[in-house]
Amino acid sequence: MTAPARTRTSADLIRAEEPVLAHNYHPLPVVVARAEGVWVEDVEGRRYLDMLAGYSALNFGHRHPALIEAAHRQLDRLTLTSRAFHHDRLAGFAARLAGLTGHDMVLPMNTGAEAVESGIKVARKWAYEVKGVPADRATIVVAAENFHGRTTTIVGFSTDESARTGFGPFTPGFRIVPYNDLAALEAAVDETTAAVLIEPIQGEAGVVIPDDGYLTGVRELTRSAGCLFVADEIQSGLGRTGRTLAVEHESVVPDVVLLGKALGGGIVPVSAVVAGREVLGVLRPGEHGSTFGGNPLAAAVGTAVVELLETGEFQRRAADLGVVLRDGLTALVGRGVVGFRSRGLWAGVDIDPAIGTGREVGERLMREGVLVKDTHGSTIRLAPPLTITADELRSALGALEKVLV
Repeated sequence: MTAPARTRTSADLIRAEEPVLAHNYHPLPVVVARAEGVWVEDVEGRRYLDMLAGYSALNFGHRHPALIEAAHRQLDRLTLTSRAFHHDRLAGFAARLAGLTGHDMVLPMNTGAEAVESGIKVARKWAYEVKGVPADRATIVVAAENFHGRTTTIVGFSTDESARTGFGPFTPGFRIVPYNDLAALEAAVDETTAAVLIEPIQGEAGVVIPDDGYLTGVRELTRSAGCLFVADEIQSGLGRTGRTLAVEHESVVPDVVLLGKALGGGIVPVSAVVAGREVLGVLRPGEHGSTFGGNPLAAAVGTAVVELLETGEFQRRAADLGVVLRDGLTALVGRGVVGFRSRGLWAGVDIDPAIGTGREVGERLMREGVLVKDTHGSTIRLAPPLTITADELRSALGALEKVLV
């Protein structure tokens, strides 16, 4: 008689990954098998409150009904044509997304890094064809401590040595200046500058929020210098900070907006470069492409995401619950928390190093049924789905208070 198959435990599954997966991540030792809303469940049936939301890819929670329905409906019709042909979902998606962000045109891609790479290419092409920069002389100014992705071009202008070391030689044409320093930015911009590429809030650096007026200053500087302002809103955009885009906190309209993560609703990878016609209009057939970019399934889910944001409900939730988050973290300052930065439902929390590293605090919170992720040193980040309730948020903050003792 054949013995019944043994259910594999979390420990079994983690061990099984070791010999077959490249070690490019260091996950917390939890193996998620199911999820709904703001809750996930591991293979043993333990439930956890998700306070990371896939680095903002799950702004609408796990398996949001409207997004799942849109995906199922499209799966029954058409999933991929490649861009060799037109399909019936792409125009509507592009029009809705352009309208949501206040721009004219959309270049659909898949991952956030692809959106950044595409934005770089578009900015350089614009510099040569519109601004008149001599061939192969275009420069792009970026900020120190940035995180724009992991491709070789992008890590070449990172200041994170763990991202750079061992991957050179790097693509030239980038100038790095301190974040939140308008004087340094102005000194770096010249007649060769195609664009200034920055995150309105630096996520991986620990949710670093610039001074009031910085984004306005970047907008004014780039306009007067005749170069593009490219805002990487891949983590900060689509409701996370209490506005559709983080730049809206200063009523700034960049020339180019890069979107991703939440645009795919946690179902499929969807990203986009959104800009005016005078910028994206420089691209001609054959100069850029993606087999999966703007595919029917991505367009269907992306359209459903835009429809959720068009109501303003999620932006309001993030703003209102952001007050609960800020007040809860304020109460912990001096009690294990040495400082924090928050905007909407997004926070970087600096833990007293005497209590532990960010990784250690994340492991303690995991044992309390709350999932977060560290950034650098003793900093953790909190970015729950925008569907979280005030009570659930307070529960997570209570767990944080408990592990800081």
